[in-house]
Amino acid sequence: MTFAFDQLVFTPADVDLSRSPLAGKLGAETYILGAFNPGMTRLPNGNLLLMVRVAEALKHPVHDHHIHAIRWSEDGGYTLDPWPLEHVDTKDPRKFMMRSAGWKVMALTSLSWLLPVELSADGRSVVTVHYDKAIEPRRDYQCYGVEDARISKVGDRYLMTTCSVSPERHSTTLYTSDDAMDWTLEGIVLDHQNKDMLIFEGKIADKYFAQTRPLGDLYFAYPPGSEWRAGPSINLASSPDALHWKPYDRPGIRPHAATMATARMGGGAPPVLTDEGWLTLWHGVEPYGVVGIYRTYWSILDRNDPSVVVKTSHQAVLEPAPELTDPIRDQMYLDNVVFTTGIADAGDHWVVASGEADLACRVTWVDKSALI
Repeated sequence: MTFAFDQLVFTPADVDLSRSPLAGKLGAETYILGAFNPGMTRLPNGNLLLMVRVAEALKHPVHDHHIHAIRWSEDGGYTLDPWPLEHVDTKDPRKFMMRSAGWKVMALTSLSWLLPVELSADGRSVVTVHYDKAIEPRRDYQCYGVEDARISKVGDRYLMTTCSVSPERHSTTLYTSDDAMDWTLEGIVLDHQNKDMLIFEGKIADKYFAQTRPLGDLYFAYPPGSEWRAGPSINLASSPDALHWKPYDRPGIRPHAATMATARMGGGAPPVLTDEGWLTLWHGVEPYGVVGIYRTYWSILDRNDPSVVVKTSHQAVLEPAPELTDPIRDQMYLDNVVFTTGIADAGDHWVVASGEADLACRVTWVDKSALI
């Protein structure tokens, strides 16, 4: 598929480390591991806002036979936690796994915070970077970072879900705003290991709806010959107030047995209402290497019952684009990943925001005729 515009619009080199929330608080040198997975919405002035996940990492995490992790502390500062090298597995550059826990326990090689980046109305260029509006950890349940914003506008209110990471839980938290610049943290709305929460941009039968993705290590098999494959799927939930969520009784989008390209899946951009129904962009993961190959797919959901898939396609909308990351290849630690996180209406096309290679922000114009 070809696009009229498909570029990286924000990269690690565009982040001013001197204006980071961590600046001067660590006593150690850091660098930007990635500036990626941006939530996106249209501001009241017509411009687009990217809420960029900035993963800030230690330049020298290993010393004195220990690897170190960054942690926010209750006094508003940041500290470094040392872990003996013989107790960890460091093959994934994004994290390290504890070897002796008896179950999966990990720590991160970076701490993430959110940076508002204002783009032109067409998404092609950066207008302003709002360092004064950056979002950093504020509660114990965010002590390892705030990740992967998704922004929906429902009525006159902006709703932003994020993943908050801590030893207590890996939870989904909600922020609200009247202008998409000044955000109020409302607290945890989904508990441990429920990621990629996307609130629909509009209500259904006077209720808020959201896509969710509970994670786990155990899934029950479908019957032999089923069209579905067991594994992570995109579930649904509803709420009277966007704070208290009830899981929907019927499943949402499930991995299809006919293709391995979506053996794992999760939500991408918040669903938007079209004449056909709710358009949802989501990611599918084909098993390959350490993390797999991430691509973006689309489905149309019934406007009154989003558990009903009206239309979909096994053909990806977006593929990883190595030609875009070639100029910054020396900074790459992953490849084969495009992770879509935002969508905005632009008349005859959609402006789609994605994270590319867990490194940079990609903006693509997708013709509306390609998604019907």
